[in-house]
Amino acid sequence: MSEIECDDRLRTSRRQDLFLLFKDFTIEKTTGALARTAASDKGTGLQGGSVNVVSRADLGTCEKWESVLAAECKDRRYYEIVEDTLHSEIVHRYIRVIDRMGTARAVQPYFILDRNLIEGVGATIKSAVGVVRRLWPRFMYMRTLVLGCMAGEGRLDGDLFSQDFAAPQLAHVLVEQARAHHAGLIVLKEFSAQYRRALDCLRQQGFIRLPSLPMTDLNIEYSSFSDYMETALSRATRKNLRRKFKAAERAAPIELTVVNDLSANVEDVYPLYLQVYDRSNFHFEKLTPAFLCELGRRMPDKTRFFIWRQEGRVIAFSICMVHGDTIHDEYIGLDYSVALDLHLYHYTFRDIVTWAMANGYKRYRSNGLNYDPKLHLRCQLNPLDLYARHTSPAINAVMQLVLPWLEPTHYDKNLARFPNYHELRGDP
Repeated sequence: MSEIECDDRLRTSRRQDLFLLFKDFTIEKTTGALARTAASDKGTGLQGGSVNVVSRADLGTCEKWESVLAAECKDRRYYEIVEDTLHSEIVHRYIRVIDRMGTARAVQPYFILDRNLIEGVGATIKSAVGVVRRLWPRFMYMRTLVLGCMAGEGRLDGDLFSQDFAAPQLAHVLVEQARAHHAGLIVLKEFSAQYRRALDCLRQQGFIRLPSLPMTDLNIEYSSFSDYMETALSRATRKNLRRKFKAAERAAPIELTVVNDLSANVEDVYPLYLQVYDRSNFHFEKLTPAFLCELGRRMPDKTRFFIWRQEGRVIAFSICMVHGDTIHDEYIGLDYSVALDLHLYHYTFRDIVTWAMANGYKRYRSNGLNYDPKLHLRCQLNPLDLYARHTSPAINAVMQLVLPWLEPTHYDKNLARFPNYHELRGDP
């Protein structure tokens, strides 16, 4: 073999070695993002799957519908109640995740509404926008497609493999459906921080992630409410609570009733809910008497209604849901002719937590707002995220700059006092 042939073979061998090295490097770099997903899809049948959009009537023949969000507090029955009893003019649709065998693996609800873009902002901005709306009533309102739950936080259905498969496809489907419904804005409403890894792919497709007003969690794994006060609360907070409870005890006796069905009492409690709703600076979904009744009728296993009466008159009530080891305090109603004098906010909190402890629940979760008392009660923030984008790329670029100034957590100074406040904007 000539010297030239040896040199050519050596150069060819080196090129092959470099190619194999580059190939191995590429495979190693993509293992976390692609190889795991491909292997998972191969085992779950999602490789080659698809997504489609259906109505609830279409889901009547879908076997998967019975188990949608079954692992969550608000399962598919809750979504049915919301669709049947809240805002009949709103369009509800469902994104269905199909594997390659044609079997539905997950279902994601969404709805279309006209959204007030300044609902969560401070009084100064609201006042300025109010001036403009005198001449332009639709200013800062936008037709919006919302993925999630109208009356509660959003959840991803299905197992982790189904969520990973569906998340990258959501952007395309949601933009397509928003345009079909003449909605400019797309929002993923109040999704728990646990979904940040799965949903982070949306940020590469034009979505911005913003913190929403968080829920709060409280560990109630104590032998009694008194034990919780002595162990978890500061001396000043304990003194303040005892003073409030004594003020209530000096008044006529207050009786508590816990029921699964509110139908017989809805006429007494609904006006109290409206009192709280009307006093709030944040107006989101507005419940109806039909919603309250159907919640107990269709979900008696998960619904608990707490009703407080004084001298036979209802003065407070709370809608709670139970799931696993957690009691969820969803909505409250108060008679403000006595609520402040009797300190009913703290009084009802004590009774709910006491009942939960006696029935084996270990965590108390409540919706956003009223963060100052929750801070002193040693609650922790439970972060929720909004994902938003506009269907127009040009408008979306502007929204990316504007929306961070409109997100609601800026306007409650108590949030920054919580030890885990940094989690509200934490990266995946």
